[in-house]
Amino acid sequence: MNPIQHILDTYPLIVLDGAMATELERKGCDLNDSLWSAKILMEEPELIKQVHTDYFAAGADCAITASYQSTFEGFAARGLSEAEARRLIELSVSIAAEARDEFWSLKENRLNRPKPIIAASIGPYGAYLADGSEYRGNYAISEDELIEFHRPRMKALIEAGADVLACETIPCLTEAKAIVRLLKEFPETYAWISFSAKDGLHISDGTPASDCASWLDEHRQIAALGINCTPLQHIPSLIEELKKNTSKPIIVYPNSGEQYDPETKTWNGAACAESYGASARTWHEKGARLIGGCCRTKPEDIQEIAAWARSLKTT
Repeated sequence: MNPIQHILDTYPLIVLDGAMATELERKGCDLNDSLWSAKILMEEPELIKQVHTDYFAAGADCAITASYQSTFEGFAARGLSEAEARRLIELSVSIAAEARDEFWSLKENRLNRPKPIIAASIGPYGAYLADGSEYRGNYAISEDELIEFHRPRMKALIEAGADVLACETIPCLTEAKAIVRLLKEFPETYAWISFSAKDGLHISDGTPASDCASWLDEHRQIAALGINCTPLQHIPSLIEELKKNTSKPIIVYPNSGEQYDPETKTWNGAACAESYGASARTWHEKGARLIGGCCRTKPEDIQEIAAWARSLKTT
């Protein structure tokens, strides 16, 4: 069963969660580490569960797991065994599911909303490199090598019971093609693919977003496609480019408006002057059916989206 379509058959919009890292930092975590939020899986997993709970309370219909930077290779470089790495990758799913099930057990939390789903985050190869190449896509490896890289984590996340895979911040169509080929090894699994973008027309490596949508539209296991980890101002035109070239649901969860410098690993500039919830309404009007937030967004931003999303009527 396609879990995204199952919800969209009844509800007009799926509200995603927001940033994990920002919230962990607000809770006192130091994420200046190549493992990023995966480091907290090792050290303080209860804080990750609390962030998921906060987003469910804000109105999120989907939790994206803290596995973006969790790879067998990354954990091995930290001295962990393959078994220890697998346990942590699986833990990212079970933590989110526990938070969801505890939240959903209370009757007052089940009004006018779907039961939230768990989306297992699969970050790009560039996230493992931790050198900013997830915003460039200039990998010096082949499609087959990308499949080999992604296979162990994908298998572990599926076996851990994730409802859907969130293949996110993908910077190049080559990596998306590798993921789609790999998905065929797990024929009952659905995924979304969301790209990082450099402007209002192109994903990070310069490929037209329209080409990405056209190619992915042909593949059954892709439940939604879209854009994440991208400046707010590019989102409206990117939605238009995608919508013209696919019949699949469009997903967007951009950054707060601040700009990330991958060299210094710092954020600069101000967040969007318009409220995040107001921007999200524009994205929905243009055709997005899954909306949330990426870097630097907060539960308050998700709450703004949910506040008007709950009043929408299914068409």
